[in-house]
Amino acid sequence: MTSDPPTPPPVGPRPLAPQDGGPGFDDILVALGKQLGETVESTRQASGSRKKLKGVTFEYEQEPRTVHDMAGDQGYSIASNWFTQFLAQLAVANSVTKSEMCVFLYVAGGQIAGTGIAQYTQQEITDGLNKEAHRIGARRITRSTVNRAIKALCEYGWLEKHGNGRIRLNVRLWFRGNSTAQQAVLADLEREHGRDPQAFPHRIGPHHGEQQALDLALDDPPPPTRQERTG
Repeated sequence: MTSDPPTPPPVGPRPLAPQDGGPGFDDILVALGKQLGETVESTRQASGSRKKLKGVTFEYEQEPRTVHDMAGDQGYSIASNWFTQFLAQLAVANSVTKSEMCVFLYVAGGQIAGTGIAQYTQQEITDGLNKEAHRIGARRITRSTVNRAIKALCEYGWLEKHGNGRIRLNVRLWFRGNSTAQQAVLADLEREHGRDPQAFPHRIGPHHGEQQALDLALDDPPPPTRQERTG
């Protein structure tokens, strides 16, 4: 007579013996730790005591952002869309001169990131604006014209002199930097100007309908042209 084969162990989760932290508390922590890519076993062994689970925190990795692809190596600035259109309208209406527009754009493109400040003397602006004209032999802008343009731009509230060789741009129109840096600059401007709503950088001119003489800002005579002899 043969004896019956031994009964196989039941398939399923193994019952855990009760422990101090509750039924299967450590095993639950270890399983949870493995699922989260972590382990609590090392912590339990190092401390020599069992700790209660207080909470679980999930961290999500941020999606990578692409960077702007801008020409040149000077980065980029953020401009008010309203102002860029307003600037074009003023140019068509001859309410700003060519020299004023060129000086403003050159200064705006030369801001130190996060400050709204451009470190330029009038001579440096003049030389910078004349770079391409000098290369191709075209007429050039003079320092006196740049001086008049800066004075007018300060009256418009687009620029502000900020010491020797430093020009502050109206950062509500054009700013190189993020919004946090811009808010810090604006706060400094508010304190400097007594929080006057009509002062820099809030007043933006010239006003609509103001007409000015068109200054081509090309005071220097053209270079002499070489005439070819015939015959």
